[in-house]
Amino acid sequence: MKIKKAVITAAAEHQRSLPLQTLIDRDGREKSVLEILIEQALASSVEEIAVVVWPGDETRYAQAAGPRQGHVRFLPQAQPLGYGNAIYTACGFTAGEPFLHLVGDHLPVSGGSGGCAQRLVQLAEAEECAVSAVQITRESLLPHYGAVGGRRVPGRQGLYRVETVLEKPTPTEAEQRLAVPGLRAGYYLCFFGMHVLTPAIMELLGRPPAESDRGRAMLSTALAELARHEQYLAVEERDRRYDIGARYGLLAAQLALALNGCDRAEVLAQLVELLATRDLAAAAGGAE
Repeated sequence: MKIKKAVITAAAEHQRSLPLQTLIDRDGREKSVLEILIEQALASSVEEIAVVVWPGDETRYAQAAGPRQGHVRFLPQAQPLGYGNAIYTACGFTAGEPFLHLVGDHLPVSGGSGGCAQRLVQLAEAEECAVSAVQITRESLLPHYGAVGGRRVPGRQGLYRVETVLEKPTPTEAEQRLAVPGLRAGYYLCFFGMHVLTPAIMELLGRPPAESDRGRAMLSTALAELARHEQYLAVEERDRRYDIGARYGLLAAQLALALNGCDRAEVLAQLVELLATRDLAAAAGGAE
C-alpha cells in the first residue's frame, strides 16, 4: 500500500478562517497554518493534496498555501453536512486510493526531525491498513474528541487494534465501551487529528446516514463500521497537537513551534525577560 494523496478538511463554517492564521514556523519563516500542514503532508512522501473548503474560499486558501499551491487542489463542500461529508467531498480526488487525512484546525508540532504524518504513513504502508494517530487523554477532555477502544497489539509498543469508535463520548459511555487494558482508569485513546484511511471509508461515508447521526455522514460511525470489516489500528503519537480554535490555542501552537525551532534561544531569552520584568513589577507594587 502506497500513500500518494492527502485530504485536509477546512470547510466548517465557524472554523474556516483558522487554517489561514499566520505563525512563525520552526525554520523562522512566516507561514499560514495551512502551509505548515501542507509541508507536513508533503514531507510524508504524499504527492497530491486536496483541501476541502467552504464554497467561495478557494482563492484565499490558494493564497495561504504559498509556494506549495502547485501540489494542491481546492474542493468546495457543496452543503454544510458535517465532517464526514467534508471528507467524502474528496471522493473523486482519492479515486479508490488510500490517503492521509489531516484536520485544518489542529496543528501537530514535532520535537524531532521526523514528523507525525511521516511516521503515520510509514506505519500504514507497513501494516497495509487504516491507522489513526491517538493520544492518551483524561476523561475530562472527552467532550472535545472522538475516541477509540480496543486491545494492544502484542509485542508492539503503543499500537492498538481498534474495536470501537465513539464521537465525543460521555465518561460513562467511555468507561463502558472504550476501556483499554493497560491504561490508567479515567484515561482513554482520543484522536490526534490525523489518519491514514483506506478506500473503504469513502464507500461507508457515501451511504445514507444512520438516524442517530441526524442526517450527517459521521466519520466516527464510518470508522466503527470499518473496524468490523477490516484491520484498523491506532498508534500513540508522542508529539503534541494544538487546537488553534481553542482559547489561547494559536498562542500555544506558536510557542511550541518557536521552542522547537531555529529561534529557540532567542524566544527563551525573551520569555525569561518578560517573566523577570513581570516579577519585578509585582514586587515593586507590593512594596508600595
